[in-house]
Amino acid sequence: MWEAIRQNRRRSRVLIVLMGLILVALGVTIGMMVDMQSGGVIGGAAAVGVWMIMWLVATAGGDSILLSSVGAAEIQKEDAPQLWNVVEEMTIASGMGKMPRVFIIDDDSPNAFAVGRSPDSAAVAVTSGLLKRLNRDELQGVVAHEIGHIRNLDVRFMTLAGVMVGSIVLISDVFLRSLWFSGGGRRRSSSRDGGGQAQLIIAVLAIALAILGPILAQLLYFACSRKREYLADASGARFTRYPEGLASALEKISKSHARLASTSDSRANRVVAPMYIVNPLEGRSAVGLSATHPPIETRVKILRGMGGQAGLAAYEAAYRQVTGEGRQCIDARTIEGDEGMAVRPPSVKPDTKQGAVERAREAGDLVDRMAQYLLIPCACGVRIKVPPKFKRNSLKCPRCGRDHDVPAAVAAMTAAAAIGAAARPPIPATVPKARKAEPPMRYRRKREGWESFRCQCGQTVQLSPSFSADATRCPKCNARIEIDHGG
Repeated sequence: MWEAIRQNRRRSRVLIVLMGLILVALGVTIGMMVDMQSGGVIGGAAAVGVWMIMWLVATAGGDSILLSSVGAAEIQKEDAPQLWNVVEEMTIASGMGKMPRVFIIDDDSPNAFAVGRSPDSAAVAVTSGLLKRLNRDELQGVVAHEIGHIRNLDVRFMTLAGVMVGSIVLISDVFLRSLWFSGGGRRRSSSRDGGGQAQLIIAVLAIALAILGPILAQLLYFACSRKREYLADASGARFTRYPEGLASALEKISKSHARLASTSDSRANRVVAPMYIVNPLEGRSAVGLSATHPPIETRVKILRGMGGQAGLAAYEAAYRQVTGEGRQCIDARTIEGDEGMAVRPPSVKPDTKQGAVERAREAGDLVDRMAQYLLIPCACGVRIKVPPKFKRNSLKCPRCGRDHDVPAAVAAMTAAAAIGAAARPPIPATVPKARKAEPPMRYRRKREGWESFRCQCGQTVQLSPSFSADATRCPKCNARIEIDHGG
């Protein structure tokens, strides 16, 4: 596998160099339009400077920016145990030393992507729609695909290439807009003075590069992205030893994407969309040079054409048979060093309607907890969702009309503290009063499983099923809250 990663690096360097040449050529020609003598050097240096600034921003906080742009929220093991365990399993199977951080996106469209400058600072983000629709084997296939991107260092390159493309697009856009507003009067007057013919040629060349440069850079970016998707699929099949899980997941994601395309309010944007396992902004008809991902049908056929083997050699054989291409997807040295492995049996039973309903409920509860909703179960079976800004202390069940108190922590003072407070003499009026320490708060657990209540400051506090400590702290005001487990 290391040979495949090295080949990826070599290919990445070539593509980055080609993009860099487009960027510098664009800056040089624009600079020469302004000054034929030294404008080219200044323009090229300015173009490189723009790229360096954008690269520094991307490396300093690019991961956080991308995750924030889609509303991703980081979770811990108690929030989604199955997802956490799957990420942990695939991290071990891939041989990575550190488990990526796990994020949830409140988006009904099933999808996932990975970010990170290195395997030690990576993150995997999945949508709530993915948790609703996929069983454990399918979820494992998707997570393994994203772990494959991290393991193969794809995420680092895609970040670098994305910044390079963005720099080219930014410079081209600024240049073309400046031409539009200036009207080109200066160039026409200079052409009458002599020497204008050379400047006219430079101007035409600059305009052509400004139009064609972003297109060429994006085509290079898309070509590399498609190749890496195939390799990530091969890695996912190898890590899970169950290619059918990823194949089935891709089919479900594709069908849901087609069904929700016109109605879903997806959080995906043009920057993050190419990083998803299935591009949510790309139509099913987007194929060829303009597509960021290979066709889903081709990817599924390759995975199901691997037969009873889950290794890289089986994937390469299936790739050649399905695509009919003479080019290799995985280099020969990587295949030689890969030990063949048999496909394992499925780890879950065939999906049932009840299982799908339970998954959807758990995913919905997770999203509600991330949004700081209070969940109040009623005896009639309804679970009442109370928004964070709800001010009243009680409410009625919308189905049966039962009254429910909104769970909240209350001020707690021990008997000894109360006696001591009564025995102390009053403080003289001439002496400044010291600031009194706030009394601790207390909350009594009412049931097993997830439970939520309000701190006196109004912040929602969540208790997981495995919470067993005697106290917790409010995430907003940091007040200590004693927990009575009722045992």
